[in-house]
Amino acid sequence: MLDPKLVRSSIDTVAAQLKSRGFVVDIAKFNALEEQRKSLQVKMQELQNERNVRSKEVGLAKAAGKNVEDVLKNLKELSEASKKQEEQFAAIQVEMDDFLARLPNIPHSSVPMGKSEEDNQVVRTCGEPRKFSFTPKDHVDLGAPNGWMDFEAAAKIAGARFTVLRGPLAKLHRALIQFMLDLHTQEHGYQEITVPYIVNAESVFGTGQLPKFKEDLFTVNGDSERYLISTSEIAVTNTVRDDILNLDQLPIKYVCYSACFRSEAGSYGKDMRGMFRNHQFEKVELVHIVRPDLSYQALEELTQHAETVLQRLELPYRVVTLCTADLGFGAAKTYDLEVWLPGQQRYREISSCSNTESFQARRMKARWRDEAGKIDLVHTLNGSGLAVGRTLIAVVENYQDELGRIHIPKVLQPYMDGLEVIE
Repeated sequence: MLDPKLVRSSIDTVAAQLKSRGFVVDIAKFNALEEQRKSLQVKMQELQNERNVRSKEVGLAKAAGKNVEDVLKNLKELSEASKKQEEQFAAIQVEMDDFLARLPNIPHSSVPMGKSEEDNQVVRTCGEPRKFSFTPKDHVDLGAPNGWMDFEAAAKIAGARFTVLRGPLAKLHRALIQFMLDLHTQEHGYQEITVPYIVNAESVFGTGQLPKFKEDLFTVNGDSERYLISTSEIAVTNTVRDDILNLDQLPIKYVCYSACFRSEAGSYGKDMRGMFRNHQFEKVELVHIVRPDLSYQALEELTQHAETVLQRLELPYRVVTLCTADLGFGAAKTYDLEVWLPGQQRYREISSCSNTESFQARRMKARWRDEAGKIDLVHTLNGSGLAVGRTLIAVVENYQDELGRIHIPKVLQPYMDGLEVIE
């Protein structure tokens, strides 16, 4: 959430900054709400002052033995009027809070301006796409004929956009998870964390999925409002909600493996083939919680850690800076990692690494205390290190041969009991 003081003092500037990312702020609605809020606040203060005066008059009149019936009647009327004003103020405040909660983050000054994903900028490219002496197959044609990927069984069990993995591909999927966790904990200094897959509404609001993206979430039926996580970023980042962290606790670096669940609302007809865009998928997520002055240094570090996975797997990829129009709701700046998929003959996103600055922290009331004892909001960052299913696709497609066999990257062979080729 943006700083309400910033929005109130600079609504036109904020609107111009958000317009760069394709978001139109209803300035007239905001000004009307703000005018009502301020007017009610003044009236509430005036009524409170008058109540204080009348209360004193009651005390003085009683001490002097005078009749206080009229003063008490007036005091009752003031109390009722004050209560009515407070109710109106609370209603306006709820409407104002909802308005502010729907404003996306302001792009960082280094983010390139753009109108669509076509304006994203390639920062660097690592590795050259392999030149095949045959027409490479996609992951479906490589995995489905042998039953290693079974989309029909998944549809029978759960419906469209789910996948059953069997045998060597199920093992390869598990190997990727273990490899990523080992890399990030043993070499990059992350603490492994395991979190619930079901979270409450406060957690989903805290990281910015509510209220705007409710349709993308799977709701859990029950007495309370709860959701399946669309990313473990939600649960992991909320571990510091309502906390005040000491300086010696920062930075916090968590790595979390989890299943993720997304309704993919609005994406039907897009990436329907195979397991590229499923309702359930797995990720190894990286989360940083840092002091504000170090957050952009942390963004570069986090991105490099995600890149290392691709480098060790020897997969060709590129790093892309998202333009203003392509930024996620809570992000101030994002790098996408895009891996080369021979089956699609194009680069596809496999990780997004974002700095949300204080946007999530303000919603969560996640703070830290500096050397002087001053309390301020932390900055939060997150990134996939990596999306496991898409990494599996990339390995399967990039390591195929003309016989349809899949060669195992050297770094994964110890996790596959020394297996070098999936026949």
